[in-house]
Formats: sequence, structure tokens, C-alpha cells
Amino acid sequence: MRRSRTGRAAAARASHVAAASGAATAARVAVRLTPRASAEAITVDGETLRVRVTAPPVDGRANAALVRLLAKRLRVARGAVRIVSGRAARQKLVEVADLELAELLRRLGRP
Repeated sequence: MRRSRTGRAAAARASHVAAASGAATAARVAVRLTPRASAEAITVDGETLRVRVTAPPVDGRANAALVRLLAKRLRVARGAVRIVSGRAARQKLVEVADLELAELLRRLGRP
């Protein structure tokens, strides 16, 4: 039986995580992913990105292609791009560290 973490140790861990992630800004954007496309492309539809990748949705290859393509087009490190939710779905929520939403959209060609 697992015991829940309580007390000072859990509070210390939680405050350490908050301090580590609280200083930086991060943009979160909804993504509609289309795997097995004929060509890779990113289009902006309102505040949703429609991303087409050539990789198949097998063993996480489409997700890896999504992260790689976004990092390349946004000119950030691959480690700065993270899929927050929707790993097994076409609709995803993606977070890009150290980038605000307005700057993210500007880098993708939307004024």
C-alpha cells in the first residue's frame, strides 16, 4: 500500500519544483496534428496550430516529429518544446518554454 507524501519533505519538494519552473515564461498552444501527411507544414488557425508531419502515429514518431518541427520553426531547443496533454490524440496542448504566445505566433508568420 502506498502512503501519500505529507509533511515537510513533500512541501520542500513542491516548493523546489515551483521555484525551478516559476521564473520562466512559457507559451501554451493548442495543436491539431495530422500524421502521415505528404509534406510537413504549420498553419495558424486563430490561436490553434494545424501541424502536418510525414511521420506515422506509431511508437511516438509523429509526436517526435511534431516537437522537432516546432523547435526548428520557432528557433528554440527541442527540449523547450513539450507536449502537455494529448500524447495519443490528434488534439494536443503544447508548451514552449521561454517564449510568449505573441512571440510564438509571430515566429510562425502571424503578425
